[in-house]
Amino acid sequence: MIAIIKGTDVHTVTSVLLKLSRRRRYQVREITLDMAPNMEQIARICFPAAKRVTDRFHVQKLAYEAVQEMRVKARWEALDEESTQIAYAKACGKMYHAPVFANGDTRKQLLARSIYLLYKKESLWTQSQRIRAEILFKEYPDIKKGYYLSMRLGLIYHQCKFKDIALTRLARWYDEVDKSGFLTFGRVARSIQTHYLDIINFFERRATNAAAESFNAKIKAFRAQFRGVRDRAFFLYRLAKLYA
Repeated sequence: MIAIIKGTDVHTVTSVLLKLSRRRRYQVREITLDMAPNMEQIARICFPAAKRVTDRFHVQKLAYEAVQEMRVKARWEALDEESTQIAYAKACGKMYHAPVFANGDTRKQLLARSIYLLYKKESLWTQSQRIRAEILFKEYPDIKKGYYLSMRLGLIYHQCKFKDIALTRLARWYDEVDKSGFLTFGRVARSIQTHYLDIINFFERRATNAAAESFNAKIKAFRAQFRGVRDRAFFLYRLAKLYA
């Protein structure tokens, strides 16, 4: 069964799902969802017999975003420093020339162009990304630590096949985050601690939201082709004909 429901308001979604018979709703044994409290409430109300599984994509996304926060903060600091240097050079009647690293990047360019490599595994870096990463990690050791923390979280999902092993490794990862003292990762760790039971459920059947996320991406791409949608009913009709 597939349902497209407008919004994620608890009352709106439950009013639709509760139209299903109680017997059918109790047949649902597993639900994959993100960490939003409204989605958890919907799952509890509509499918009380189902085991909730926090999708791995949303957990890993938190870690990736924490690294990006560190990069963005460093970039703002680099921009402020450069602005100060430009103003000082101007006051002295001189031309300002930004220092350049071995790969030709200035400091602010280095931080701006590192956005994608911090999402990727080290083994998937291109040669230019590898060189840029070496410079970035040398200049910003905290970003290096944050990057490897995010990658280690991904390895737990990739390598662990059993709940008890995953729980042990998550506890070790949590301890590493605590020792690092990074505020951005502290928020990630607290989110994982709050939802750890649902996160650990992933390691039973390794269920993910990948199919739903893929379908959602197809809908967004289809909508983008027409630069938006005016006739929503006709758009849904076309979707049904194309993807049903």
